[in-house]
Amino acid sequence: MSRFIHIKRLYSYVLTTFIPLFLMTFAICLFLVLMQFLWKYVEDMVGKGLGLDVIGEMFFYAALNLIPMALPLAILLASLMVFGNLGENLELLAIKSAGVPLLKTMKPLIILILFISVGAFFFQNNAIPKIQTKFYSLLISIRQASPELDVPEGVFYKEIDGYNLYVEKKDQKTGMLYDVLIYDVASGFNNMTVIVCDSARMSMTEDKTMLIFTMYSGQQFQNFTQGTTSRSSSDFVPYARENFDVKTMMISYDANFNRMGEEVIQGSSTSNYVSKNLSELGNSIDSMVVIMDSVNRIDRKMMKRNSYLTFRNSYPAEEKDSIILLAQQTDIEVPRPDTLLQSKDLPVQSSILQSAFMKAENNSNEFLFRSLNKTTTQKTINRHWVEWHRKFTIPFTCLIFFFIGAPLGSIVRKGGLGTPIVISVALFIIYYIVENVGYKMTRDGVWAHWFGMWFSSLILLPVGIFLTHKAMNDSVIMNADTYVVFFKRLFFLREKRKYQVKSVIIDRPDYGEIKSSLLELSDEIDLFMDKYDRLSYKTYWTDREYDRELHSIKSGMEIVLNQLSNSNKLEELTKAEEFPVLINNVRPFKANSSLARISMYLFPVGILLRLLSTPFEIRIKNDLRAIQRLSGEVIEIIEGAHAPGDVVTV
Repeated sequence: MSRFIHIKRLYSYVLTTFIPLFLMTFAICLFLVLMQFLWKYVEDMVGKGLGLDVIGEMFFYAALNLIPMALPLAILLASLMVFGNLGENLELLAIKSAGVPLLKTMKPLIILILFISVGAFFFQNNAIPKIQTKFYSLLISIRQASPELDVPEGVFYKEIDGYNLYVEKKDQKTGMLYDVLIYDVASGFNNMTVIVCDSARMSMTEDKTMLIFTMYSGQQFQNFTQGTTSRSSSDFVPYARENFDVKTMMISYDANFNRMGEEVIQGSSTSNYVSKNLSELGNSIDSMVVIMDSVNRIDRKMMKRNSYLTFRNSYPAEEKDSIILLAQQTDIEVPRPDTLLQSKDLPVQSSILQSAFMKAENNSNEFLFRSLNKTTTQKTINRHWVEWHRKFTIPFTCLIFFFIGAPLGSIVRKGGLGTPIVISVALFIIYYIVENVGYKMTRDGVWAHWFGMWFSSLILLPVGIFLTHKAMNDSVIMNADTYVVFFKRLFFLREKRKYQVKSVIIDRPDYGEIKSSLLELSDEIDLFMDKYDRLSYKTYWTDREYDRELHSIKSGMEIVLNQLSNSNKLEELTKAEEFPVLINNVRPFKANSSLARISMYLFPVGILLRLLSTPFEIRIKNDLRAIQRLSGEVIEIIEGAHAPGDVVTV
């Protein structure tokens, strides 16, 4: 009962550690993706004169719409930080020492992430369609809003439709414009009007639908084309000039923010997929697939009908191919179509070819038009499939990211924000790139929809399984020393022994025992060298005694050197440092295991792996010979400096 209560307290501790960190990381991740949204759409919102209520509403819907992107990243970062902190503070070591495996420690968080994933699915299915409809309708309305009038100095201003405005100088306090030049091209370039004035003032009507220009001391030039006929570009074009002291001109300019209705997106056949839930998407896909199938059947029939000589289709059904039938009955040879064509006069041949060309061109244009419609329909189907699969891929990604973050945190054993953020960002960038590749391939119809939308999950799922397995077995894959040792072995870089003279020696070496151990070690090496002088192909893959005997030699040598390291003689310590560090024979699999036997029977693979291990075997043999030689030299030093059985005890 006490153990059960202990586990319950552990669950409570893990949950109370994870939930605050998850909420904090979720807020940070949502803020980051919201800033990405701002950088992407800032040009559409700046300079439109939008109120704070519209901008606030836009950010609110954008934040809700970006929750599915921020949620997996938050789970990854929070799980990394929690288990990194547990590992760094040795709490995870204490939990494992108490007999609680890692997977059992993760159990409450697995249940919590399952609930979050289920909630994410219902959010994707029920809330996101409504949120996306409001978000995109508001975004399109903002994009279509007229820019706020802010005429710059010294450049042409083209934001007023049909007008180009140039202002030399502007008074910021009074709003008066000086040395103004206006090009009115609303009626076309041939009917262009040019206005030049010393000063002008702009104002809006109360309903903000008309722009009022009040101009002072200027002239108006306008092409005079009334009652004239078309003329060549070289003819003189008369114009009318008007001098004025004060002139008022009203221009249609809607400065109001006009919100587009949500029914526009919901009623669009090409973009209404953002406003549909799972069942509605399925119904729409089925309907469009039925339409595509019917159109394809009609097209196939048309192609089959138009692939033969088209003039035969104009015959009555009972008279079709009557010439061929008559020829078959009377054994008359029917001339080929090109022979018949050559028998006609040139004008008739030209008429026939022209008619055939026109019919072929008409058929080509018709099929091109129909193919464009089918292409649009297929793209709409692909978009529907993208939204359909996203209802499931986002929740599943949350689950995968937890099984990546939690084991990785327990392996790295680094808490705080530094290392977890670096790892999370790197993993999320990889996920984002892979997910976008799958999305674009599905959208363009290059990949099947199920493969494209689940492509990122298929990549990340093996990573999560691998990391979970390694974390449960206390792997050292994230330990830098592991890779240093591997590359040293790979490039045959030898490790150096270092023994220093100890100032205080508790256990002094027994030289008699050291001498006998070295002689036994030398005899053991002789037996090993005789037995495995030439390691056969079968022995390499099936003999387990090779590794055991080599490990026995290595252990015996290390025991002797450990005793000898307690010597206070510099000559003995120097000779002990010359002993090589024995390596294990590099095999991809354990000898006589299932995978080893499979590799042995796959001769091209087995032979290649066997040849790759040859340099390591040569090094082992050379090291064993060096150990025998150094053992003899150590024995000579011992015999010269100490009497037999000389040992000092404390």
